[in-house]
Amino acid sequence: MYKIELRRQANKDFKDIPSDYARLISKHIDLLEQNPRPTDSKKLKGDVGYSMRIGVYRVLYEIDDKMQLVTVYRIKHRREVYR
Repeated sequence: MYKIELRRQANKDFKDIPSDYARLISKHIDLLEQNPRPTDSKKLKGDVGYSMRIGVYRVLYEIDDKMQLVTVYRIKHRREVYR
């Protein structure tokens, strides 16, 4: 079982998301405790981390297997997240 940690920037991002998407994103983040590498996530090229697609939003996170920790560092609309 992995522990989920949201960085300060991810918390700020989360507050700007419409409530219907916020609930859906929250459910997906909670599921990362059981499986930090779901089939719908992608390894980021050139970066350390993963991207999970939830509608038009992307959740960017890192996995530390040694400490069993998933760190969510960004939650943004797809047109803004990779800039």
